[in-house]
Amino acid sequence: MNMKKIVEYRKLLNVTKDVTLSELKSIYRTSMKENHPDKFTDEEKKKEVEAISTLTIEAYHFLVSVANETLEKDKDLYLKTTSSVNIEDFYMDNNVLYINFLDGNKYEYFGVPKNTYIKMINAESPSRFARRHIYSNFLYRSSSKLVAAE
Repeated sequence: MNMKKIVEYRKLLNVTKDVTLSELKSIYRTSMKENHPDKFTDEEKKKEVEAISTLTIEAYHFLVSVANETLEKDKDLYLKTTSSVNIEDFYMDNNVLYINFLDGNKYEYFGVPKNTYIKMINAESPSRFARRHIYSNFLYRSSSKLVAAE
């Protein structure tokens, strides 16, 4: 998941990064009603609309997980973990930095440049490096609560 994909999700639902959860839900519901496969009899159109629906569902769930309200709700836990708990392990995959903490919390960071990740690997203390260069500088979401289906 790269930043370009996030921009595409926002464009698909026609929202900004400041969208509220209620606005997001309303836009999602409207889009799903308009693009429901059962509304169409033409098989070609049905397939096209199913693809749009699938992408809309994906975009909605992702944007909810990084919405300001969602992050704000869990901010105390996030700040407690990132300021006082060391990293158990971390890795980068598909332009996403995954960090697992010793307290069991897990976070994903988007848009982290590869050279920043390499500096983190080579840092004497990856936890200290992340406190200075990662935690407050990149879009993130908790992956502790994500369901396996996502």
